[in-house]
Amino acid sequence: MQKTINIPVKSTHHNKPIVTDVFYLKNNTKKPIVIFCHGYKGYKDWGAWNLAAETFANNNLFFVKFNFSHNGGTLENAIDFPDLVAFGDNTFIKELNDLENIIDWVTANPDFKNESDAENIILIGHSRGGGIVTIKASENNKITKLITWAGVSDFGARFPKGEQLEAWKNQGISYILNTRTHQKMPHLYQFYENFKENEERLTIKKAVENLNIPQLIIYGEIDEVVLPAEAKNIHLWNPKSKLYIVEGMNHPLGCSQPWGSSTMPFHLEKVVKKSIEFVFNK
Repeated sequence: MQKTINIPVKSTHHNKPIVTDVFYLKNNTKKPIVIFCHGYKGYKDWGAWNLAAETFANNNLFFVKFNFSHNGGTLENAIDFPDLVAFGDNTFIKELNDLENIIDWVTANPDFKNESDAENIILIGHSRGGGIVTIKASENNKITKLITWAGVSDFGARFPKGEQLEAWKNQGISYILNTRTHQKMPHLYQFYENFKENEERLTIKKAVENLNIPQLIIYGEIDEVVLPAEAKNIHLWNPKSKLYIVEGMNHPLGCSQPWGSSTMPFHLEKVVKKSIEFVFNK
């Protein structure tokens, strides 16, 4: 397997690199391109994502995963959150721009010309990344299929309201404790302002209703972070979509960080298998 990790992809919008991995079998065969987007407080190497990447590649898919430029990672340390300033400066629009840059980079890269099919691009997103890939799939006609793993259905519903929102505005910043790394992770009020300025574009319901490509929605039955009701909403907005609820699965798909096993957790294995079947199903 050909595996190249921590490639610094240039952004067309800022000077921070988009740190990227590619996995594929080098066999001179054009393979469907699968691009994976992590979620909130996530990164490309979290949990068992590397094992999932290898499985996609071993099934003759050209698999790409990356850190959003402002997820808090760096080129030198792509795991965890050494750059909390960048984390605080993030926006949904930056994430959409990063994904667009990755699509352009992988399809134009001459090194991948004989190994990847630029006419067949599948997006996968986990959690918040599910919302990002849904919006991108609705506005980029290069995308041929869409898969979400525990994807959110409404960005706006996740913001604080009332006195909490007013306090955030007055202070200009709020913090959330990362219980694993013990970091106080900053959220600048500009994140909310940027959302409101771009709310029409960032409305996931509108994006789903505009989709005209195959869509697979995968959720865990016991997900307490993004409730299965969100999956049912997305399915309702696009009745042509396929809905797959996995019995006993939680929000991280059975994974944890760090993941010490050489095999994927049972639930992630099911999710990956279902996703690969969907990619190849005509």
